[in-house]
Amino acid sequence: MAATLIEGKPIALEIRAEVAAKVKAFQAKTGRLPGLTVVLVGDDPASQVYVRNKGVLTREAGMISDEIRLPATTSQAELLHVVRQLNADPEVDGILVQMPLPKQIDTQAVIEAIDPAKDVDGLHPVNAGKLAQGIEALTPCTPKGCMIMLEKAGVNVAGANALVIGRSILVGRPMAALLIGASATVTVAHSKTRDLPELCKRAEIVIAAVGRPEMVRGEWLSHNAVVIDVGINRVPKEDGAGTKLVGDVHFPSAAEVVRAITPVPGGVGLMTTACLLQNTLTAACWRSGIDPNGL
Repeated sequence: MAATLIEGKPIALEIRAEVAAKVKAFQAKTGRLPGLTVVLVGDDPASQVYVRNKGVLTREAGMISDEIRLPATTSQAELLHVVRQLNADPEVDGILVQMPLPKQIDTQAVIEAIDPAKDVDGLHPVNAGKLAQGIEALTPCTPKGCMIMLEKAGVNVAGANALVIGRSILVGRPMAALLIGASATVTVAHSKTRDLPELCKRAEIVIAAVGRPEMVRGEWLSHNAVVIDVGINRVPKEDGAGTKLVGDVHFPSAAEVVRAITPVPGGVGLMTTACLLQNTLTAACWRSGIDPNGL
């Protein structure tokens, strides 16, 4: 393997340790702990695992972790009522409504109902608008984690040709905004993009967040490229015995070509929860009139 591996675990552990230390400083200043409440609607197995893991890591960081579990039959009005109650609760600093939601609920309406000051997913239009304008705001966790990984890998983003593959509100759009804010020259590719391999070949930074297993091939990439693979796709194993996780990049061929790459699993996914903890602490600080960088 020619590429340097950018592993998420050591970076995530560093972030979590820093958050835990700052939580103690926050408590010393305010007399209380930051609080994160996660709302889970339905019984999706993957969502249940994510929510459980978030709770464990939140408590490990010294913060208050609450979970509200609602049945899959919950109406939009009922969920919005829960969100409004959390908005009004002074002990709740962060609100995260676990996606996906059942089909009877309008996801965008729920996102817009969350108090932007408690929107630790960074998806509210107020936070998205601030990010697009380069104003400090709560930032979506996965793109934020990608930027930290680039920094820790020693990548000079300023002036670099960066390609973001995917344009979702969760990753692609905020990722492009963060890269622009860091002075990269950014191209956003999507399902209508022509000649994606040629765009990949010209890119020094490739962020793959398209949700298609192993779509980006090694022969598409340049030797000086740094690849951040956001994809998490479950596919059958070669021998047919069970499944495995792969990214949006074909790792074996890409790792023989590029300068550096994140693995799947073990890469970006670990950063997302670490950045959620970071966002919760930031939200608590801002709501208390404290600069989180000064803790």
